[in-house]
Formats: sequence, C-alpha cells, structure tokens
Amino acid sequence: MAKSAYRDQENAPLPQAEEGSGLVLVPGRRQSLADQLYGQLLDQLVSGRLNEGDRLPPEKEICSMFGVSRPVVRDALARLRADGLLQARQGSGTYVLRRPSGRLAGVANSSEIAVFLRCLEARMPLEAASARLAAERRTGAQLQKMRAAHEKLGEEVERGSATAPSDLDFHMAIAEATGNEFYPALLNHLVGAISGFMDVSLYVTRTGSRERQLQAFREHCYIFEAIENQEPDNAEVAMRFHIGQSRERLTDRSRDN
Repeated sequence: MAKSAYRDQENAPLPQAEEGSGLVLVPGRRQSLADQLYGQLLDQLVSGRLNEGDRLPPEKEICSMFGVSRPVVRDALARLRADGLLQARQGSGTYVLRRPSGRLAGVANSSEIAVFLRCLEARMPLEAASARLAAERRTGAQLQKMRAAHEKLGEEVERGSATAPSDLDFHMAIAEATGNEFYPALLNHLVGAISGFMDVSLYVTRTGSRERQLQAFREHCYIFEAIENQEPDNAEVAMRFHIGQSRERLTDRSRDN
C-alpha cells in the first residue's frame, strides 16, 4: 500500500467548510445534512485528498469544520463504514480503509455516487425478495422474457458494449415474474437512480479487465439459472451476491485492474 501524504500528521486534514468552497452544508436542502456530509467526505476519497491509511479528525473536530451536530457526523461516518471505505479502530479513531474506483471521478460527482449507493442499499432487500418470489411463481412466458433480456445482455457483454437498458430489462423481468405488481412498480420508481448507477457501473466495468466484465455477467447467469430451476433460496442468495458485488465494484479501488 502506498504511503499516504498525510501519514506524518496526527489526522488527515479536511477542508474547512467556508462560503464558496463547495463544502458548505446547507440546512433545508432536499438532501439531509448527513447526506451532504457523506457526499463531501466521499468526494475527498474519490479525489484522493483522503487516502488509504489516513486517520480522520475526531468527530468533535468534524462537527466544528462543517457546522453540524455529532449525530449527523456519526450517520455519515456509519454509511462510509457500511460502504467498506472507513474503519473504526477502538481507542485509535476512524481510518480510511480503501478508496472508491478512481474512474468514478470522470463520470459522476460525489452527490451522484452517494445517491447510487443509497439506491443499492434499497435495492438489496427489494430485489432479493423479487428473485425469491420469481423462482417460486414465474410462468413459462415470464421465464422466456427473462431469458431474452439475459441473452441480449450477454451478447452486448461479448461485444464489450453492455448497456444500462439491457441490464435494467433483466432486473425488471424478474420483478414482473413475482406476480405482484408492486415489485415492478417499486423498481420502476427507482429507475432514474438505477439507470444512472448502471451507466456508471458498466463504464467502470468496461474500462476494467475482461475478467471483471465476465464476472458481472456470470452473476446474472447464477440468478437466471436459480429462477429457471425454481430454486428460491439460491435465487435470493445469487441476487444478494450480485448487488453486493456491484457495490464492491464501485467502492473498491483495488478492483480497477
């Protein structure tokens, strides 16, 4: 692991939240203060201003820097820990465990990345349940629709040109196969964030190794096979694994090669 530029200092310096700096947290915005702080800290990680091994300032100092309460800081830090980006060490503080993919900086800003990660958090239980129910209830016609979407995405992956609409069609076909109209409706409600995430995720995958591209498609294969064979437990596990890996591909810089 490369030596951090901040290792010689007690804590990694965070920019002060000064007017015009782009780091001001504004009450009353559509995003909560915790969302805004999460986005600002995520930006520090994506840009490299915070690096692997850096220790963040104590919560009290972060509160002063950004003019927010401790619950806001704790919420933002908890999300970054859940993303696998930060690590709390008892009696020592909070450290940067890893940085997100460096390719993100050119295709999405920190606010968009934060939205994508929150969307993935919501998708996990929704789509895991969809996959389980689809394996239990899917009809022959629904399976054929799912197969068509799956095969189309496979052809695009083979050409190195996978698209978000094809990826989304596969996930939507699974939701429709639940036989419960609320599942596709809920997925459709998230379609803006999902499509944006898929665009970014596919870009990061396409510009990575060939194996990385094939692994993402293999995850779809596991989901489809479990639903085709009417194996609810396997379908749910495969979907949870896929969404978890999607998050990893976005947040783990070490997978860039």
